[in-house]
Amino acid sequence: MTAQPTIPTPRRNPGDEMLTLQEACAFLRVPEGTLRYWRHLGCGPHSFKVGRHVRYWRTDLILWLAEQTKRGSSHQ
Repeated sequence: MTAQPTIPTPRRNPGDEMLTLQEACAFLRVPEGTLRYWRHLGCGPHSFKVGRHVRYWRTDLILWLAEQTKRGSSHQ
């Protein structure tokens, strides 16, 4: 009998959820147009496409918010 290869189960962290544009807007509490504009300028949170659809990792949104918080406190 030959050994069957095991497929590792990916670790899922609560922050590793893939979000749609609308879900990311709700999470950040910004209008959809604002998030689209930030994406156009390249200054918003990291995004990627699945086919023609824009997606965000929740972790990237949290990290981006943390960066914004640090940036805001350094200008005071």
